Amino acid sequence: MPARRAGLGALPWGCILAWTAAVLIPTLLVIAVILPWWQHLQVLDADYERGLDQLVRYQRLVATLPSLRAELAREQANDDFKAFYFDAETPALAGARLQSEVQEMVRGAGARPISTQILPVDEEEQPQRVRIRTQLQGTTDELLDLLYRIESARPFLFVDQMSIRSTTPRRSNVRRRVSRRSSQREVGMLTVRLDIFGYILGASP
Repeated sequence: MPARRAGLGALPWGCILAWTAAVLIPTLLVIAVILPWWQHLQVLDADYERGLDQLVRYQRLVATLPSLRAELAREQANDDFKAFYFDAETPALAGARLQSEVQEMVRGAGARPISTQILPVDEEEQPQRVRIRTQLQGTTDELLDLLYRIESARPFLFVDQMSIRSTTPRRSNVRRRVSRRSSQREVGMLTVRLDIFGYILGASP
């Protein structure tokens, strides 16, 4: 009788373990499948939210383009705005104007122009630059006067490169070949090379 009771008592525990395994194993399998899928959905939702936020920002930027273009057109039509640029149809015309203006500045400063050449235009620049290279002779004061004229010019002009070389002859040669007045002029004489550029508005290469 005791052995029989022990056998009967062990049977319910075996059933419980069997039912527990039958329920637990499918549950673990479902969790193993659903959990990565759910995490992937969370990542997709976060990406969607970021993409939606970026889309809203881009839409706002696109919406401002017409007003920005209108503002740019108003500024380009403004005479004050044009005063900063050479208003010429081609870079060649702007270069010729720049060349003429610089030569006038050199003479106005009292220096002597030697040569002036228009440098090539980089068609990929926006806005494009027109550049010239000029060589002149003058004193230090005349060079400073010229640089001031370039700084004050309208349209704006900029000095890209500057090379200065003294051309003062030796004193013994000066005494033999020139008078005292001309030697005073030659003392401190400089040979200067300047690369000058300005911007061109509305140019068509």
